[in-house]
Amino acid sequence: MNVFVTGATGLIGRGVCVALLGAGHAVTALSRSAGAAGRLPAGTRVVTGDPAEPGAWEAELAGCDACVSLAGEAIADGRWTAPKKRRIRDSRVRATARIAAIVRAGGPRVLVSGSAVGYYGSRGDELLDEGSPPGQGFLAEVCRDWEEAAAPAAARARVVLLRTGIVLSPAGGALPKLVRPFRLFAGGPLGNGDFWQPWIHLADEVGLVRFALEDERVAGPLVASAPEPVRNRELARAIGTVLGRPSFLPAPELAVRLAIGEAAEAVLASQRVLPRKALELGYRFRFPAIEAALRDLLGRAG
Repeated sequence: MNVFVTGATGLIGRGVCVALLGAGHAVTALSRSAGAAGRLPAGTRVVTGDPAEPGAWEAELAGCDACVSLAGEAIADGRWTAPKKRRIRDSRVRATARIAAIVRAGGPRVLVSGSAVGYYGSRGDELLDEGSPPGQGFLAEVCRDWEEAAAPAAARARVVLLRTGIVLSPAGGALPKLVRPFRLFAGGPLGNGDFWQPWIHLADEVGLVRFALEDERVAGPLVASAPEPVRNRELARAIGTVLGRPSFLPAPELAVRLAIGEAAEAVLASQRVLPRKALELGYRFRFPAIEAALRDLLGRAG
């Protein structure tokens, strides 16, 4: 396949490009920066443009067999000011709507469109999967609108809505921030650490993108998180164990809320999410358990 990838220079996008090229697929990556080629694996064809705006990139997408849409403003970086919230929403919803319109008109026969477990809001101990309804809050509303923006493409293409958990990788994202206090002997849970955190090793996130592209049985929502979600205190304990550091110094929840404001919604949400569809369709997770995943990731990180 010739696969068109947006968000290709991000943590997940780079991994997807490497995996697709390694599997013999052709990759066309969309980037806002002409210098993106230096950050992408050899063999990636780069086109310049903004997926939320019209441009020559649209013809490139129309000529591809499949699309993986991963572009979006970073959610957990900084406070959610009104302009930041607009960028979070528009970078996902407007871009996805434009991509979906092109797919509906002709071209790719499969669209793997990014979404997130933020779709569920904060739900305590409730077990959640692809059939669960959306929750409340800003992120839940963004994810709902994001998924709805992809819906028109289903008129002629197979559409997969990838509801991703916390992606763990030493190369970026949440993990370096999570381990920093542990390396300083100051690690521990957030508050009482009772809330659930759905996580996924980058290798399985990339594996599920390939699974969604290549297996015609996959359609609709697809949870991309490990089959063993953990409470925050269990995550802290696992990090401490792997690093050989204490994990008993809690960060007060109030301090987190004061530091980042409304963005604490993304950090403190309780989401006990299970990848029911992936398991039923036979996807085999390389890293289903948190401690083994962290040993793999942090062992490489040194």
